[in-house]
Amino acid sequence: MADAREDTVTAHFRRSLSVMESAARDHALSATILAIADRITASFRNGCKLLIAGNGGSAADAQHIAGEFLSRLRFDRNPLPAIALTTDTSVLTAVGNDYGYERVFERQVRGLGRQGDVFIGISTSGRSPNVLTALEVARQLGITTIGFTGTAHGANAMRALCDIVLAAPTDDTPLIQQIHITAAHAICELVERDLFAAPKP
Repeated sequence: MADAREDTVTAHFRRSLSVMESAARDHALSATILAIADRITASFRNGCKLLIAGNGGSAADAQHIAGEFLSRLRFDRNPLPAIALTTDTSVLTAVGNDYGYERVFERQVRGLGRQGDVFIGISTSGRSPNVLTALEVARQLGITTIGFTGTAHGANAMRALCDIVLAAPTDDTPLIQQIHITAAHAICELVERDLFAAPKP
């Protein structure tokens, strides 16, 4: 029994290592990460902000990403304006009750978003209705739309609503989430270094 359980752990790490190595070799994915960092950097330089949303584990990723921008990643610097649309239970339940769960992010994008902002919608399947609705409205408002997803067929619906799509090279949800947060760390580091002089070692 112990060996079987250990095999499960080992298999998970091997799958993780395999998809991470695949991502590291993917030049198109690297170019996408650079393009996203450039869009966010330009938005911050223009006095705009970053909005982020997702469900479940992707909600946690939205909060994690916002925290890296507002606090710091590699070195001390001024905070950067990033808002996770997943944290205010009063807003989420009010909108969900009054308008339906599909609009819990869309209402926040309408109320908080402005032309020039960036919105990252995270959906491992690419099919989350509330994320897609928010992306559609963000595009109407002149907000740069970025999708984080995987290789699942549903990602096609997201692509139609996004200026840039970061698709993790897998359709395994836990592995997609690992790629998403790793990519987000790379994006934050790029933005941080572009906007602030990194301290010399």
